[in-house]
Amino acid sequence: MSDFATNARLATAALRDLFDPTPLQRNDHLSAQYDAEIWLKREDLAPVRSYKIRGAVNAMRKVRATNPAQQVFVCASAGNHAQGVAYACRHFGVQGTIFMPVTTPQQKIEKTRVFGGDSVDIVLTGDYFDQTLAAAQNFCTDQNAHFLSPFDDPDVIEGQASVAVEMLEQLGRAPDLVVLPVGGGGLASGVTAYMRAESPKTQFRFVEPVGGASLTAALAHDGPTTISRVNSFVDGAAVARLGVCTYDFLKWVDPAHVLLAPEDRICVTMLEMLNVEGIVLEPAGALSVDVLPELSDQIRGKAVVCVTSGGNFDFERLPEVKERAQRYSGLKKYFILRMPQRPGALREFLMMLGPDDDIARFEYLKKSARNFGSVLIGIETKSADNFRQLFDNMGKAGFSFRDITADEALAEFLV
Repeated sequence: MSDFATNARLATAALRDLFDPTPLQRNDHLSAQYDAEIWLKREDLAPVRSYKIRGAVNAMRKVRATNPAQQVFVCASAGNHAQGVAYACRHFGVQGTIFMPVTTPQQKIEKTRVFGGDSVDIVLTGDYFDQTLAAAQNFCTDQNAHFLSPFDDPDVIEGQASVAVEMLEQLGRAPDLVVLPVGGGGLASGVTAYMRAESPKTQFRFVEPVGGASLTAALAHDGPTTISRVNSFVDGAAVARLGVCTYDFLKWVDPAHVLLAPEDRICVTMLEMLNVEGIVLEPAGALSVDVLPELSDQIRGKAVVCVTSGGNFDFERLPEVKERAQRYSGLKKYFILRMPQRPGALREFLMMLGPDDDIARFEYLKKSARNFGSVLIGIETKSADNFRQLFDNMGKAGFSFRDITADEALAEFLV
């Protein structure tokens, strides 16, 4: 057994003081859908509803073993890492200072406070994470505190490897394939390092959000590379730059095995898991399940483990998730219609709608035009094919319109 594997087992044993192994569950719905054995490693059921507690606890445990006098720990996070560090601080009886952006949702702030109790202080600073991170690191220097990285730390990676230790023990055999989400790379680094030593025949696929493809960029440039623009929707995996340490763990990865998941498609997966299975996943937590359609030919008849990495989902975001899912599935469209300014024109348009078409938005954009008025219209329907009939009817009637559903700039400004 490699030194890493041995240390990962020790880290896993230490976690048993805090919580039992997260479940490894065979999912009948997905198994039938893909004619495979689909297992979910339910990290969304960990005490802080994500795997992040593992790395935080292990890193803190090892720091205190070598330096018992270290009593102050610091992190910068807007979500799962903050909650994991808060939980670990209370467990070890040390003081934690957690820096979070001013824009952090109140729900995440309160959950971090609940997990940490009197053991943590929360500092809200910076509109953007980079500003928050700089403030946290400056605080560490001034206070001689220990900074706990969310992923770029060998001890954190070792702690995340406990996911793989449990997985192999629970399954009782080597899975054919493991599907892993990637943000900064800590989870993927730990799981693959352990399984390459203990289960060398297991293959891997890695999933990143389209708007946060840090591993893809690192592999393309032979080292960590900063992405110029990050889409923050998949907040648990929206990382602009892979870590130096995590890149060393993952530089062997075949770029062809790194899949990119569109943010809107992830919303479809989240709703399916919620409505069909009753499983609440955050966007990053749905990544591994989201790419199964792309792998359908490769996984048929095989044992596949998808790591559902987190379930910290604020239900105030549900309308946004539904909206994005509908757009991606072609069930909702927005368009600008040039409405003739004559009696009966509106009724004529309404008669073009089918029985399953519903007007979700109707707003005149230019009300002073003499001959035509521009109208922003949002339509929901039950089948994407219904829009073909609607647009065909509008064209035959001479109604001029522009579909702006996929126009990111216009949709963001008008919708």
